[in-house]
Amino acid sequence: MNLHITKSKNAESFYICKSFVKANGSTSSTIIRKLGTLEQLLAEHGPTRDDVIAWAKNEVKLETEKYKNEKDAKTVLIPFHADRQMDHHIQVFYRGGYLFLQSLYYQLQMDQVCRKLKRKYKFRYDLNAILSDLIYTRILEPCSKRSSYQAASEFLEKPSYELHDVYRSLDVLGTECDLIQAEVYKNSHFLGKRNDKILYYDCSNYYFEIGQEDGSKKYGKSKEHRPNPIIQMGMFMDGDGIPLAFSLFPGNANEQTSLKPLEKKVIGDFKCQKFIYCSDAGLGSEAIREYNHMGERAYIVTQSIRKLKKEEKEWALSPQGFKRVSDDIPVDITKLPEDDRGLYYKDEPYTTKKLHQRLIITYSPKYALYQKTIRDKQVERAKQMLDSGKAKKNHKNPNDPARFIGKMAVTKEGEAADIRQYLDEGKICEEAQYDGLYAVCTDLLDDEVSDILKVSEGRWQIEECFRIMKTEFSARPVYLQDENRIRAHFLICFLALTLYRFLEKKLNCKYTCEEILEALKAMNFAEVQEQGFIPLYKRETITDDLHEACGFRTDYQFITKSKMRNIQKKSKGKE
Repeated sequence: MNLHITKSKNAESFYICKSFVKANGSTSSTIIRKLGTLEQLLAEHGPTRDDVIAWAKNEVKLETEKYKNEKDAKTVLIPFHADRQMDHHIQVFYRGGYLFLQSLYYQLQMDQVCRKLKRKYKFRYDLNAILSDLIYTRILEPCSKRSSYQAASEFLEKPSYELHDVYRSLDVLGTECDLIQAEVYKNSHFLGKRNDKILYYDCSNYYFEIGQEDGSKKYGKSKEHRPNPIIQMGMFMDGDGIPLAFSLFPGNANEQTSLKPLEKKVIGDFKCQKFIYCSDAGLGSEAIREYNHMGERAYIVTQSIRKLKKEEKEWALSPQGFKRVSDDIPVDITKLPEDDRGLYYKDEPYTTKKLHQRLIITYSPKYALYQKTIRDKQVERAKQMLDSGKAKKNHKNPNDPARFIGKMAVTKEGEAADIRQYLDEGKICEEAQYDGLYAVCTDLLDDEVSDILKVSEGRWQIEECFRIMKTEFSARPVYLQDENRIRAHFLICFLALTLYRFLEKKLNCKYTCEEILEALKAMNFAEVQEQGFIPLYKRETITDDLHEACGFRTDYQFITKSKMRNIQKKSKGKE
């Protein structure tokens, strides 16, 4: 520090300044504090100019000691110039949220999987850098492969590859899709024991922005109700909601045919041989139940009450024989208040030619009230359609209010029959008898009902997995055409979902998907004159939990370049 005195026509001013060396080697100085003008200082520290200078030099000494103490305390002082323009083409904004995903990526040893593939195919590009960046951008900013490359250039660690390498890598990733899934599952045990004694299975489909069928892209029943060719995905998930394996199959294929090939891979390649298979009724056919009744496997599947045989259906719809799940006390469900929050059940053997099963019927007054409320609104809409004369001729959606509109041919003497539409009260009553009822079928004959129902209730997590992939990770529409690259695209989405689910588990499932992704996307940094980085995000409880879960911190007021390099190493488990 030094004393700097400037003289102008009207005043003499005193400053404390600090000299520093710029990046180009030249020296400069910056004002640390203005002490005041001579006229001001004489009134306080006079009476002479020499007295003012002596006081000012003492202030410089004190400021120097203060700076040294702060420097020892890791304080960083960086000068800025209000009259200096920014340099051309200098990047100052960096994304840092990927560091928390990178921590899990390396715990799953996916870098070693990429190394194996490099030895096998002898390519020169950095597959590990490409795959990791594609996964991070799929979570933080889902977009095309070209845009992903551009987004990755804003990471603290810039891409070590070119755009054309990304497209080349997709061919390898698509070819080795099954191997990568198996390796990731094997390595996932490094993050803790997998809950793979319960496996959930479900299917979904993804549409393509094309006008005609091509390869596996076929016209089928789209879950987005779009008239585009689709491809279907079947996925296994473990009991903690973490994806296990997936497969792709044509859009026009029956989803039940997708199960056995993928389950054989899980049994053979993943060595998962003892588990409970859980799915909805659409993936719980007699053949699928028989398959999962073999070996050490068992099943818990949803059962459609409407599709039961007459005798079983009458038993299921009868209000007799229900017990409270919590304590097995018999209950008359017809006398329960609408606002009751309990769950009630009855069960009986349900034997077919090849299977000894157990049919469990549950009743929830809360769910019954919800279904009645929804149906009442739909009936009201059906009445409005009748009054306006705009009732639909056909209804394809099972929840369409038009299903409550009946048709009757009325013949007047000597005239052709006219069609009269009316509100079908019989249809309304028929649906009402199913309110609050839910059925589960299982070959676990001796297990507690509460345990069986708890497993069945976990199916919501696999539905959430598909929602996250489609909505947050923008897995569709798909613009790729080559079958191999399509597999690579879904592999990246699958791995992104796996990383996200592990992060969610590390955070003890305290936060919603939207909260976690919002926090990760906001964790950005500004580089300051090539000296280090300033966090641009708000420190909150969720950011503290992210740092705690991943074992490093980025929430310092200032992070030097060397410290940021250490953080990057920690995120890769290298320090």
